[in-house]
Amino acid sequence: MLTLYRRHKPTCPHFAEGRHYHHCKCRIWVDWVLGGKEIRQSLGLRDWTKANKKVQEWEAEEQIIERAAPVPLADAWKSMLADLVARKLSDSTIRKYKLLERQMKAFTEGVGLHSLPEFDLDTLSKFRATWKDGPRTAGKKLERLRAFFRYAHERRWVESNPASLLKAPRVSIRPTMPLTRDEMVKILAACDQYVFEICKSGGLNALRLKALVLLMRYGGMRIGDAVSLSVDRLEGKRLFLYTQKTGTPVYTILPDFVLKSLEETPRVTPTLYFWSGVGKLESIVRSWQTRIRKLFVLAKVSKGQGNMLSHRFRDTFSVELLLAGVPIERVSILLGHQSVRITEKHYSPWIRSRQEQLEADVQRAWDDDPVIASKMAGTKQVQFPKGRVN
Repeated sequence: MLTLYRRHKPTCPHFAEGRHYHHCKCRIWVDWVLGGKEIRQSLGLRDWTKANKKVQEWEAEEQIIERAAPVPLADAWKSMLADLVARKLSDSTIRKYKLLERQMKAFTEGVGLHSLPEFDLDTLSKFRATWKDGPRTAGKKLERLRAFFRYAHERRWVESNPASLLKAPRVSIRPTMPLTRDEMVKILAACDQYVFEICKSGGLNALRLKALVLLMRYGGMRIGDAVSLSVDRLEGKRLFLYTQKTGTPVYTILPDFVLKSLEETPRVTPTLYFWSGVGKLESIVRSWQTRIRKLFVLAKVSKGQGNMLSHRFRDTFSVELLLAGVPIERVSILLGHQSVRITEKHYSPWIRSRQEQLEADVQRAWDDDPVIASKMAGTKQVQFPKGRVN
């Protein structure tokens, strides 16, 4: 025999009345006895009529099976975080999942939830409403929330993945903002002023800043990869970027003046250029990003629409190659994108071959235009076909 009841929250006015009162909006649970053992389970519902219907379906189909106790939220997160570590994901990725864990824990403490089966679509919608992130960050966080419940669903801790039903926020794609050649000249000139105007003490990191900027601009590297550069990644003019899934190493070529700047740069250690290798790389990257922001201010160069100023050097590297006619498939390999579609998403407006094709298409359309044909022939009066014009 299945028994329905409401599990009142401590804040419910009818908390003292217990399971006998069911006219509030607290969650509905069901319990029954199986094998001499009492089993309780949340239905994930608040509507009494829907709960009755669901229980009747269970009884009619005889699908009542012995279920394990609901998995606490803390245990589920502990298991998933251990799995992320075992999968060798980056520290920055794991840190973002831990942030989501803390936010979910704070939310559940406020509403009185403790186990995974208690989360339904309505609850997750309320949880997302507490986020203070922008559209792009919220979209990424939603992906991690879906991954968490997918992990739980695969282990049958929940009957479904309610997060998969949450719609992603609408994100406006910001246009790529490469640096102009004049802006690049100003930034390089500001590097020479940086030592005296920002770091009056003549810090070594100020001397290293110009080499880092040149490395990102002409190597197309992300700031994290550039900061962690080691001497063994350089073979003459060749800079090792990464190894493809096929096992093929990918190299790029650095100009002589960039190599000279790296040679003249005082290294932090005998093998590392821009950090000691001790501590977290993310912390060192943030320090270099702060210096780059000051550099842009000193050079009087606009930061553009985004906050990742260092990425504008990588954008400049990509756009200059595309404008020079390098196929986007090759640019995608140099950037380390998993798919050329990612490269097209950000850089398609800068593909020279496509622009030339667009111009050719427009020119071909003009060649068939009677107005342009008459003007080119030097005729003052345009000759249109006789007949009625609608």
